[in-house]
Amino acid sequence: MAVALMVAGCLALVGLAVTGQAATPERLEFVQVGHWVYNDAAQSAFHVDGSTNRVDARADVPGANGSQVAQGDGSGYVVERNRITEFDKATLSVEESTPPPAPETPFVMEIAGGPYLVYRNAGQIVRLGDPAATVPAGGPLSRPVATTDGTVWAHRADSGSICELPKGAAVMTCPAQLPPGHGGGLTLVGDSPVVLDTTGDSLHRVGPDGLGEALPLGIKLSPSAQVANSAVGGRLAIADPERNQLHLIDISGLDQDHPSAKPISVELAKGSRFNGPLSSSNVVAMIDETRGEVLTYDADGKLKSTAKVPGQGTPPRLAKGEDNRIYVDSSDGSHVLVVNGDDGTVVDVDVDKAASSQTAGAPSADPEPSGDQPPPRQQDQRQQAPPNTQQAPPPVAKATPPGAPRKVSATSGDGSIKVSWSPAADNGARITAYRVTWTGGSTRVGGSSRGTTISGLTNGTPYVITVAAENSAGIGAGAGAKAVIPGPANRPAGAPVVTANATAAGKVSVSWTQPDLRGGTLVHYLVSVTGKGQRTVSASSAEFTGVTGTATVTVRAVTKFGSGSTLTGATGSRKVTVPAPSDPPTITITGVRVGTGLIVDVTANGKGASATCQAKYGDAVSASKACSGATSLPINNVGYIGAVTVTATIKTSGGTGSDSWTGSPSMRSGIPGGSLIWLGPMALVGLRRRKEKELL
Repeated sequence: MAVALMVAGCLALVGLAVTGQAATPERLEFVQVGHWVYNDAAQSAFHVDGSTNRVDARADVPGANGSQVAQGDGSGYVVERNRITEFDKATLSVEESTPPPAPETPFVMEIAGGPYLVYRNAGQIVRLGDPAATVPAGGPLSRPVATTDGTVWAHRADSGSICELPKGAAVMTCPAQLPPGHGGGLTLVGDSPVVLDTTGDSLHRVGPDGLGEALPLGIKLSPSAQVANSAVGGRLAIADPERNQLHLIDISGLDQDHPSAKPISVELAKGSRFNGPLSSSNVVAMIDETRGEVLTYDADGKLKSTAKVPGQGTPPRLAKGEDNRIYVDSSDGSHVLVVNGDDGTVVDVDVDKAASSQTAGAPSADPEPSGDQPPPRQQDQRQQAPPNTQQAPPPVAKATPPGAPRKVSATSGDGSIKVSWSPAADNGARITAYRVTWTGGSTRVGGSSRGTTISGLTNGTPYVITVAAENSAGIGAGAGAKAVIPGPANRPAGAPVVTANATAAGKVSVSWTQPDLRGGTLVHYLVSVTGKGQRTVSASSAEFTGVTGTATVTVRAVTKFGSGSTLTGATGSRKVTVPAPSDPPTITITGVRVGTGLIVDVTANGKGASATCQAKYGDAVSASKACSGATSLPINNVGYIGAVTVTATIKTSGGTGSDSWTGSPSMRSGIPGGSLIWLGPMALVGLRRRKEKELL
């Protein structure tokens, strides 16, 4: 048992990574290695070392069949629907049990500051790390994601809000929101949150000012589509179970000024129910729950492996480890399939066999090796140590290449670009340098640097800058900034990309994307349509009415540098033609009333086009006026005796319609009944002359 305790103590050290800039950091952060699984037969939680594919630790927690296990820096947690049981990873002994906030199976996140349990239906997020907290989200959640700094991002399924919970925080903030009625899900691209709009079939970056520009997917998704947790090789996996397809979307359009490549679509087995997708650095994994199989794909949609998941009962579970591996648990915990995050190969670890053939902490029978070199085990050193000699210190975790730099940004100058970044996680070895690369060149700066300026670039040419950290273990993943175009200071903005649609009624709807602001700050847009003047617009859309024929829509961005004067950018334009209606209009006279003359009431239907209407009585006509629906057409200064006959006409670009009416006009309100004589203009003139003679 002493050997088991010593092994478990080593587990807490594996994958240790120091963050921060000071030589002696204030706090250590652990990158968790391996995976814990609850085995129903043994009534225990077992640790599977993904690098060696061995079972190397055991914690007895009776009565938790079918549970998940989450791990933090020093503790593990067996998560049931009605309790959460904590055990010490060093002593492998149970510490305490607490009730969960809701009787449901949560989504487990093993991240910095965690682990976290996300009760999606109840809208509750439980942090089991320090400080422990239960944070209400305010409503049900879709599947959350987390950035490397420990920030949890969640999407409110009811309101569309995109919310963040920073590491250690107790309150969520929601900087962005999907349009009303739109469904979606969250993912990560370059360690930054991105939301998939399944209703709008688009991707948007999430920033402090809301949603970024839309990247159209080029495919139509069903509402049940699920997006992977992160991108793989420049593509993002989206599973559409209703259409039995897995799509791999090129995401370069999120950050670069060129079109994205066409989506890659992979046909999935019809009639199956799927779980996933879940991504590592180079692999996408999915579970075919109907067939009990785990499927792995690369970024091009090529099937890398298919493996059966042993075990009986409910479908297997997918879990992403912090060690770039994907773990697939059988429902009873009898087996764990370890998916190599680099090449997609799968190794089956028989937990049942390890549980029945070893004491706690002893190595299991050798499964197929993964190719990784395991660190030396503490118990081996103890067995080989001579008597009466001091025990060697525990082994230190092997350093790995650094993480990706954070918050990489770039701003343009005259023939230059200034790049800045926040430090990358060093993953156990001091960062010695940062490598900055771009099309046509690269440079290397010191490990303490947080930025550099690249000179000698060509004005007007877009550059994408990538920054990667380097330590004694190698070069880590790169992080890029949005494409930047060098040029003289205070340059006007580029041209927006304009979209315009017109209806037969003459309404033109205009939208546009924010152009390259060339380092300036957006003030507003100037939007115009031929014949309709120019508007000042702060949003990214506008509507115009009464447009006819073929018109040109133009949009220009107005920017400002500091306190200087405003600059009007290049023109983005789009021609739009108002379609001609296919049906002629109709008009119906609903009544004739007495006013200062005759008032003809009509119902006008332009069949989607702009219409004008006119009424006629004898030689007298009303003024021509725009009409739609219920409209009144007054014919002034006319007289009549008895019944009258009036006509009404309607005209559109689709043709002409008319109607006639014969009868006695209705009286004005307040006029008593009886005969009423209306005199025309000539009779009125005669009456005036007679009156003048009487006065003389």
